[in-house]
Amino acid sequence: MDNFAASTPASRTEFVATGDGLRLAVETRAAADAPTLLFAHGFGQTRGAWGGTVAALAAQGCRCVSYDARGHGESGRVPGGSYHMQQFADDLLGLARAQPAPPILVGASLGGLLGLVTAGETRPAPFRALVLVDITPRWETRGVERILAFMQAHPDGFAGYAEAAEQIAAYLPHRAGRKSEEQLRPLLREGADGRLRWHWDPALLAGDLVAESERYQPRLFAAAAQVEVPVLLLSGERSDVVSHATVAEFLELVPHARHVAVAGATHMVAGDANDAFTREIASFISALNDADARPGARAL
Repeated sequence: MDNFAASTPASRTEFVATGDGLRLAVETRAAADAPTLLFAHGFGQTRGAWGGTVAALAAQGCRCVSYDARGHGESGRVPGGSYHMQQFADDLLGLARAQPAPPILVGASLGGLLGLVTAGETRPAPFRALVLVDITPRWETRGVERILAFMQAHPDGFAGYAEAAEQIAAYLPHRAGRKSEEQLRPLLREGADGRLRWHWDPALLAGDLVAESERYQPRLFAAAAQVEVPVLLLSGERSDVVSHATVAEFLELVPHARHVAVAGATHMVAGDANDAFTREIASFISALNDADARPGARAL
């Protein structure tokens, strides 16, 4: 990737209709003929979680497509609040098929699970390769419960950005400094009562989606065993969602996968160690390109 341009292309955001009529906020950087990376964020996040990585990889010549999942950020919310895992998987597959060529999927947590099940169950493969960010078909329950507890902790929202920043700092004590109002604006919405609440639909937690994800595990294991494309698993060295045991189990299911533990990172790998995270993805892309360039190589 050394010959890629050093300037960061401008981004454009459009709203793309899903099969059931919702509109997803989709942001694209770089030209249409560049190799595509499709970024799928985790539960409770937005496409902004990928900001630093998207800017860096777009500057290196990649076409980066990131989006807000349904019920998150600027994307539409399901009428009546009935969210299901298959809806999210269908959205991801639709976006992958809309790209000029099969993209490399970079999926964190929920986004990674959706990518895994979609890659394993769909033929021809909708992705050129998979980068799974701190997620495996089996996860550590305690870590997930900690995340859900934080998401559920402030149903009445916050009086202002300073209060929200304080709560985030308490949740992520290993990070230096606090988020600024500018950083928090995309993550919060002001209600009619003047209080700030998270950008995601409260119905995501009130419904059956969380329990449904647990019931998805047999399907995830079966799908993982059918994944044929190259796979990179990036875990956080300090993660409480992915463990040595769950990683070992995954590598048995997908023996061609490569695993890298990112030093110092928790479950929030991209936010904790963005430079190292981005370097690992860039290295993975370079290896894919080198493999494709070998005489007689099968196109990925």
